[in-house]
Amino acid sequence: MTKILDEVVKALPSTANIAEADFEGANIILYTKNKKFFLEGGENIKKVVDDIKKRIELRSDPSLCLNQDKTKEIISKLIPEDAGETKIIFDPQRSRLIIEAEKPGIVIGKQGSILKEIKEKTLWSPSVRRRPSIPCPLIENIRNVLYENNDYRKKFLNKIGKDIYDDWTREKRTGWVRVSCLGAAREVGRSCFLLQTPHSNVLLDCGINIAANNKQDMFPILEAPEFNIQNLNAVIISHAHLDHIGTLPWLFKMGYKGPVYCTAPTRDIGALLCLDLIDIANKESGDALYGSGDVKEMVKHAVCLDYEEVSDITSDIRITLYNAGHNLGSSLVHMHIGNGLHNFVYTGDFNYETSSLLPPAVTKFPRVESVMMEATYGTRKEIVSTRKDSEDLLLKIIKKTAERKGKVLMPVLGVGRSQEIMVILEKAMREGRLDKMPIYIQGMVWDVVAIHTAYPDFFNYAVKKLIFQKDTNPFMSDIFKRVGSQKEMQEVKDGAGPYIVMATSGMLTGGASLGYFKHFAENPKNTLVLTSYQGAGSLGRRLEEGEKEVVFVEGGSKKQEVTKVMMEVYSLKGFSGHSSFNNLMNWVSKVEPRPRKFIVVHAEQSRCIELASNIYQNLRVETNSPKLLESIRLR
Repeated sequence: MTKILDEVVKALPSTANIAEADFEGANIILYTKNKKFFLEGGENIKKVVDDIKKRIELRSDPSLCLNQDKTKEIISKLIPEDAGETKIIFDPQRSRLIIEAEKPGIVIGKQGSILKEIKEKTLWSPSVRRRPSIPCPLIENIRNVLYENNDYRKKFLNKIGKDIYDDWTREKRTGWVRVSCLGAAREVGRSCFLLQTPHSNVLLDCGINIAANNKQDMFPILEAPEFNIQNLNAVIISHAHLDHIGTLPWLFKMGYKGPVYCTAPTRDIGALLCLDLIDIANKESGDALYGSGDVKEMVKHAVCLDYEEVSDITSDIRITLYNAGHNLGSSLVHMHIGNGLHNFVYTGDFNYETSSLLPPAVTKFPRVESVMMEATYGTRKEIVSTRKDSEDLLLKIIKKTAERKGKVLMPVLGVGRSQEIMVILEKAMREGRLDKMPIYIQGMVWDVVAIHTAYPDFFNYAVKKLIFQKDTNPFMSDIFKRVGSQKEMQEVKDGAGPYIVMATSGMLTGGASLGYFKHFAENPKNTLVLTSYQGAGSLGRRLEEGEKEVVFVEGGSKKQEVTKVMMEVYSLKGFSGHSSFNNLMNWVSKVEPRPRKFIVVHAEQSRCIELASNIYQNLRVETNSPKLLESIRLR
């Protein structure tokens, strides 16, 4: 295990005076006591990187770093005032400092000039992180968890590296690769797949099916003989939706202490969704699956990767995350297994279309032999309108409702759809295509919006241009009004229209949207606009299918109350974060290089089978639509 560290140190001149060599995950970190080598040793490090093909970072030994008070003075003088509010966080164990700023580009300086000067004058290794434009207590809490656990994080990341580089010279070309379906096989919800090799056990997503009628169908089948939490090396989360991350904190409750790989937005939004799930469960039944401490453990063990950043995660698996276009930070997961043994892509959920917020899913990979892909809309029978047509229809519906002084309720997923629709409505009102009216954003949706303002680099070109070039953040418009309490919610309900309400849950299975629905449903002036996928059995699906009377069981008395649905109901499929059937087939045809096998999951049975059949007919490659608990040999 230490062979690679020994070889790296030996490859450097003795004057480098390396005091310590450690791992930070797959990265190698060298600490030098030579000030000159710290500032000028880049070429030496580059030669070693070229030789071993691993990422190496050089830092000064903590004993060389300027004291924190003097460092703050220097930084405050170097950073221009127009960088906005800044905050400096020190990580003394790793000789790092993080500058959080409203405008990171100004802090970095032209070609990194300011950061370079900070490094030269303080001997700290500086990095810059964007502060959310909207204050976000959750992001503050997440970052505080990481900073408060610096000692633990250093040891944890070093352990990951030791596990990855255990006997690093060993050839791993031979062997087998298989994937087992613990959830989301011929169904939507509880996505969870176990990828195994002779050396590794890696979980791909760990979700929950909140629309399930019983607990047996709600969670991944983790009692399967293939799964042993003690042997689990890593978890990869494709994106932050509960059906992909909702059971993850439970793994930590059960004793898992390994890494969770994902993007930074996925970590932040995923933590928020899991905390919200705890809150809802405690209010409804007092029987939450896990607690806030387990979510904290999930955050402590998260290893965040940027798109297209290559990282070893076990001794024989290397991953790269690519944009999936589904929601903020969503990823296609490319896995390079063995030393060229097999290349596998797990799509999670993806959208092969430029939305009003995000770019389309990536289609080009270095190598790929097999693909496991979602099939949510994998049938020709479900005709999904284009985003442009859906946008035009949405504006028409809102105008019509506004003319009669009605209220528009839009149940939304907390992540993705809601933020895209906010961008659409803000643009329409800014351009005069829609009369200005309040848009009330309920609780958690607002928190997710705040997280979005911290990660604008993930947006599509048009939105990034608004933010970076015109200094106009659509999420900061005064048309958006936060609803943060039950009292404020009641005031919104009682207020005069026209206005729009966006609230979770998107399937009307609970949350604030259900409360608004009960209040609005019996008034024909009002309108319900469904934009999310409506799971089988959910209230949203029943309304979509034309149900006109809804029976609610109220309180401990179990008294039944009937709500008549007199409001107009529309279902707009074109805003989906999932690809339409045509876009699924377009993506499949454009994946480069062409895979030899497609495994189709994450859809109702008929859709999985239909999409698999169409892929086979079009490409003449092997396809499979596995059942729950089925294992597929990839190699």
